[in-house]
Amino acid sequence: MVDRSQSDVRAVKHLPQMLDRLRTRLTLLVCMALVLVALVIGAGLHWPEAALALLIVTIAALWLPVTASKRDNPLPVTTTGSMTTMTVDRFVDVLLDPCLVLDRRAIVRHRNAAAQHRFPNIAVGNPITFALRNPELVRAIETVWQSGETSLLELHETVPSETWEKVAISRLHGSSDAADGTSAPLLLITFHSLTELKRVDAMRSDFIANASHELRTPLTSLLGFIDTMLGPAARDTAAREKFLLIMRAQAERMAKLIEDLLSLSRIEMHQHVRPTGSVDLVALLREVRQGLQSQAEAADVELRLSVPADAANATGDRDELYEVFENLVENAIKYGGAGKTVEIELAVAALPGFAHLISVVDHGPGVDPEHVPRLTERFYRIDADASRRKKGTGLGLAIAKHTVNRHRGQLTIRSRPGHGMRVDVSLP
Repeated sequence: MVDRSQSDVRAVKHLPQMLDRLRTRLTLLVCMALVLVALVIGAGLHWPEAALALLIVTIAALWLPVTASKRDNPLPVTTTGSMTTMTVDRFVDVLLDPCLVLDRRAIVRHRNAAAQHRFPNIAVGNPITFALRNPELVRAIETVWQSGETSLLELHETVPSETWEKVAISRLHGSSDAADGTSAPLLLITFHSLTELKRVDAMRSDFIANASHELRTPLTSLLGFIDTMLGPAARDTAAREKFLLIMRAQAERMAKLIEDLLSLSRIEMHQHVRPTGSVDLVALLREVRQGLQSQAEAADVELRLSVPADAANATGDRDELYEVFENLVENAIKYGGAGKTVEIELAVAALPGFAHLISVVDHGPGVDPEHVPRLTERFYRIDADASRRKKGTGLGLAIAKHTVNRHRGQLTIRSRPGHGMRVDVSLP
């Protein structure tokens, strides 16, 4: 019964096409008959010959394909419900940004690989609210269903980590997701991450604010002392000498800050280019120790160097690596000098992918664990006043981190109160 009904449906579907072909052939036969009659009457063609010609034309007309009929007739219509859904899914799969396809009930019908990686809690077949409970997103989805217009919004999430997403919600008009071909519009949700851009903007704002503050303080001091020397202390020789020494110290502080800023900018410009030179780390660390020996003696700190007897060559820029280890040892002397000992050690790296491990260890007061992840941020100081008294710019560890990253290395810091600080630099 099912097969017969299907054949009847196909016959009804092709009936207009069959009638069109029949009309075309009848028109051709009538035209040929009129031509033959005209030839018999006007040109003297014999009736038996005309009848034979008409028979031949009739047989040819029955077998002649009529291309015009096929060309004018549209292609057979097929059920497009599942095909439309498949097309949407394929389009979504090639997108680089996370993308979701929802039905009218806000149930996730499809997700691409980027969405699966970005939102592992979103499962196909579940409502989107099971994983994303943001009220703004829910309201925007309902608004798009009602108005049909595309909605753009920015989502800010703080759990489990702070993220920003630019979300575009669009309704696909004319789409169908039903098996029987009935209309069932789909919703397309695309996510574009703004997290890195927001972090860079925040870092830039903090950098400008901190740099301006660090430069403003010594400039204010210089202007104040200059005004004093031009006014009340114009003829006071002792006061003038005292103020000149302070002004020199403030000028040196500004020069050091500008030098560090230029160094950091230069490293960032070439962050993607790995150095190709060869550096003997043993000779380099010995030179660093010798250069800071007088500063260590002034702080009553002993520098202990432990290096292999043979050379240890690494790929890198010698001047940049010298600045890294000079910064690390100098920080250890300044802030860990209470332990009276700073150890510098070169050993074989235990981490895979690295060949050398350089450690700088002090036995000073150490820092609380919450400060450790932020020590390599620009201008981050645990005690700003103490850092300024020790002529720190707050950029030393930031420069060290960027330089190590440029050398495809890794810098790690470990510390806790009462147990000093250990900085490890792993180099390939």
